[in-house]
Amino acid sequence: MKILIKNIKELLQTRATSIDMISGSDMKILPKIDDAFLLIEDELILDYGSMADCPKEDDSIQEVIDAQGCVVLPTWVDSHTHLVYAGNRTLEFVDRINGLSYEEIFNRGGGILNSAKKLQETSEADLYEQSKVRVEEVIAQGTGAVEIKSGYGLTVDAELKMLRVIKRLKENYPIAIKATFLGAHAFPSEYKDNHTAYIDLIVNEMIPAIAKENLAEYIDAFLETGYFSVEETERIMEAGKQYGLRAKIHVNQFTAINGIAACVKHDALSVDHLEIVTDEDIEVLKNSKTMPVALPTCSFFISIPYTPAKKMLAAGLPLALASDSNPGTTPSGNMNFVVATACIKMKLTPEEAINAATINGAYAMGVSATHGSITKGKKASVIITKPLHSFYEIPYAFASNPIGTVILNGQIQPYKN
Repeated sequence: MKILIKNIKELLQTRATSIDMISGSDMKILPKIDDAFLLIEDELILDYGSMADCPKEDDSIQEVIDAQGCVVLPTWVDSHTHLVYAGNRTLEFVDRINGLSYEEIFNRGGGILNSAKKLQETSEADLYEQSKVRVEEVIAQGTGAVEIKSGYGLTVDAELKMLRVIKRLKENYPIAIKATFLGAHAFPSEYKDNHTAYIDLIVNEMIPAIAKENLAEYIDAFLETGYFSVEETERIMEAGKQYGLRAKIHVNQFTAINGIAACVKHDALSVDHLEIVTDEDIEVLKNSKTMPVALPTCSFFISIPYTPAKKMLAAGLPLALASDSNPGTTPSGNMNFVVATACIKMKLTPEEAINAATINGAYAMGVSATHGSITKGKKASVIITKPLHSFYEIPYAFASNPIGTVILNGQIQPYKN
């Protein structure tokens, strides 16, 4: 089937050849074509260009969309989420308003352990039904590729349950999904004083069971003071590597403890959070293949510092943006708001933010070959906005919904906000 999108006001992120990532000052450049067309055939982008070169409408084209006044861009790539979970943590939201810190909530049984208890008590069928609602919501908000982590199970059976739900979502929805095993999200209460035993459980039981069912592509750990140490995380990364699970690690959310150096040493695909970044961390990331990922709506929601994005770009680093969608610290997977928050609070330009949420996001979840840009032969996964004055309006009108139509793999999606 062919779909022709014509009279596009601005066609963004047009790349004649696919690139892996954009770094430093290059992130200020967002290639676009004004008054453009985009031609889709089946699942792929067939052609694009100026309306002066638009193909004639004939019987070979089954659908024509007039995008007069609209912006078209590749769908968002959200490389860090926890979309599969049970229930919510609204009471902790109120606790935080009343002055309790993230650490205080965790120490009294809230946070990750609260979510783990709920998930362990929830059936796989119910967990799927809850999670698919969130997947449909992010599709409607323009996300076309998403990484989803486990980590609210913290037992062998519950972690497998989460990953099976992720696998089922991948089978049933057109959005590209990558699964990450995050058994090292927190230490269960019974292992609070015996970290080695829990890591033994991760390494000797969880990882082999996950690999046997081919349930994950990546492995993660919460490398942070009070959670998993550098040494503990290194053991987990090494064990994952033996089963083909590349690392994508939570690091530097609250403290800097040389975790980034350990991640780069183990060839992590990404290091995520980075609210605290030292000069030494920046030097380590230079010339590495590890993508730094900022999660600005987490900073917004729990009032912690924002990733020092401008400093990192000035040093020549790349940067990706992701939502961190989860029940406790970022209960939203809306990448439009992520882009807006990055512009408003981290002072990224709209060009930098969109590059970070498309091409660099694709690199951070391993889908650069298929997603992240308007390139012939890539998946036809695109956003058609509502009529806008310019693409700057996406972050500018931060509380408005800019999404008109979402197309994934050449199929117009029925989901709406």
